[in-house]
Amino acid sequence: MADPAAGRAPRSPGSRALYAISVAAELTGTGQQNIRLYETRGLLTPSRTAGGTRQYSDHDIAVLQRIGELLEEGLNLAGVAKVLELEAANVKLHRALERARSRPQ
Repeated sequence: MADPAAGRAPRSPGSRALYAISVAAELTGTGQQNIRLYETRGLLTPSRTAGGTRQYSDHDIAVLQRIGELLEEGLNLAGVAKVLELEAANVKLHRALERARSRPQ
């Protein structure tokens, strides 16, 4: 199982949790039960209210859409988890490279 925070950048101010699970399901064309399964498998970690209600950000919606794309390509959930992990690591490495290139020499 993938670590939900593996390679994930801290949430930016623009990634506020805005959507309930029903809205997230409608926006992504997947079922609420599937979204709960993806969370259980560590594919995403939505914010929660003080009462425990899941709240999804635009970033979470993008992750759910990416999960759907990967599933349509024939990957199983373990494969999806690995791809998401590698994509996050790739983004992190690109940011580090850009920071290194921008430093004065």
